[in-house]
Amino acid sequence: MPPLLYVLGLAVFAQGTSEFMLSGLLPDIARDLDVSIPAAGFLTSAFAVGMVIGAPLMAMASMRWSRRRALLAFLLTFLVVHVVGALTTTYAVLLATRIVAALANAGFLAVALATATALVPAGARGRATSILVGGITLACVAGVPGGALLGQLWGWRSAFWAVALLSVPAVFAILKTVPNAEPNSGPSAAPRGVRRELLALKEPRLLITLSVGALINGATFCAFTYLAPLVIDVTAVGAGWVPAVLALFGLGSFLGVTVAGRISDVRPWQLLSVGTVALCIGWAVFALWAHSLVVALGLVFLQGALSFSVGSTMIAQMLAAAPAAPTLSGAYATAAFNVGAAIGPWIGGVAIATGGSYRSPLWVSALLVVLALITGGAAAALNLRGAESPRPGRQDSPYTGEMHQRH
Repeated sequence: MPPLLYVLGLAVFAQGTSEFMLSGLLPDIARDLDVSIPAAGFLTSAFAVGMVIGAPLMAMASMRWSRRRALLAFLLTFLVVHVVGALTTTYAVLLATRIVAALANAGFLAVALATATALVPAGARGRATSILVGGITLACVAGVPGGALLGQLWGWRSAFWAVALLSVPAVFAILKTVPNAEPNSGPSAAPRGVRRELLALKEPRLLITLSVGALINGATFCAFTYLAPLVIDVTAVGAGWVPAVLALFGLGSFLGVTVAGRISDVRPWQLLSVGTVALCIGWAVFALWAHSLVVALGLVFLQGALSFSVGSTMIAQMLAAAPAAPTLSGAYATAAFNVGAAIGPWIGGVAIATGGSYRSPLWVSALLVVLALITGGAAAALNLRGAESPRPGRQDSPYTGEMHQRH
């Protein structure tokens, strides 16, 4: 794999830490800013909304820029707003910084995904994607628990300062390793490219793939956002356990992405079908047995692995489903996943606010995965009915209809 992919993964690590770290900081933020837990949880949804809006808009805006200029502009903006977030004393300002940070993160990730897939052959898309997503899972393993620990030792603001500092080495690494070549051939190339790539959204297979990905990620974020209050209130462990629980989820996530990176280019159908069914069952069992420490810890690890193995494979499928949108395909994938990341915590917060316990988000997660199974299953059935039989030695992707060579 090209070394540039690992540089991009470093930046994604810093951004993933910011995106996920509120899961371990919600009680502290709610108490300090005098808001409810669901209101604090909305900061995660606001970040996701910013990602949804920002992914296509920032990707289109950056089509006239060199990749280095785009990546640096987004990353520096991300760094600055975290400094502002660390200094603010009001919920409204913190909410605004989360939205701006999300816009910058969305632009960065969209350009990074498009860059990553352009650097490798089609048969290696899954591995390239897993390196970038691996930055997010490493954020779960080290960054998010570290942020929770910093929050317990020095307050939630220290976690924001840490994210800003984490972004600094990525800035210098991008300056050194990313070429400054312009991606477009002339002043009118970007407008023509935007129109052409937007038309890819008319492709039914792409829309179905994006929908399934959004539902899967909605389930992941719904449960993950309220993991800290769940283990404190339902599993009845002390707040000191929260960093360890988040790290356990991150370890599972990293394992899931690592395994998926080896399999998703060869057997996406098997991984997605088996993994999604197991994911649904896991959320339901977690909801029923969250009071048991042993079961809860085991399922935190397992669900992290399943969520990110299925999720990273879905990202690769989204990119494969948009060959007519080489620049905006990363934006479509980013937007779809963050539609889920916005809706999931919001629905989970509504379930809690209307009288449900902290088990409620787990049931919501199970329901969202059921909807993903129904959507993906219906699409696969229609594809099998309408498609020609695959040639020997090759297999059909369930959502995109892409043909993948077996190795």
